[in-house]
Amino acid sequence: MLSIQKSLRHYKLVPVVSLPSVDAALTLAELLVQCNLPVIEVTFRTPSALQAIAAINQRYPEMLVLAGTVLQETQAVHAHEAGAVGIVSPGFAPGLAAICKQRRLPFFPGVCTPSEVQMAREEGLKILKFFPAESAGGIKMINLFANVYQDVTFMPTGGISPANLAGYLSCKNILCCGGTWLCPEELMIDGKWKKIERLISEALEIIKNIN
Repeated sequence: MLSIQKSLRHYKLVPVVSLPSVDAALTLAELLVQCNLPVIEVTFRTPSALQAIAAINQRYPEMLVLAGTVLQETQAVHAHEAGAVGIVSPGFAPGLAAICKQRRLPFFPGVCTPSEVQMAREEGLKILKFFPAESAGGIKMINLFANVYQDVTFMPTGGISPANLAGYLSCKNILCCGGTWLCPEELMIDGKWKKIERLISEALEIIKNIN
């Protein structure tokens, strides 16, 4: 967990992607490595998710691969077996927490209310996905959490964009942000990799300029 936490804090940004195919997964992974952002959250929103995790892990072992939108315990098990080093879920579920704990697999559940933060915290989880970030109060809510839950850090996802990325990353209790805008599925389907590369580069430039 510490090494993953350290890596996420270093990269500050995790591309959150719905992969249309394994080929697209490998092309994107190569691009991310070239851009010095070797981290990805592969969501279970497409049929190719599990195969994509395995393919990325095999071809690019330097990539930090998280499995996202994990809703079932079996998905967590299969993602771990395919090479995912962490599980991200849109909400907190005791069953998912238990299976991840059993496998010593980092689990980052989604929360958006104080009650959900406390439930996750009681399970020993201190790195939480704040989702959907902008709809759930955005930076104002993040700052509120900072005052109340001083031992918890967050990975906001949902509504993060170039316009507010720096603001989120400037909050003391933010570990990293999830970026769904970086690699849209439709751009991958259309093969618009130069545009994706530009989106990634622009985001990295924003991060570079944060004090």
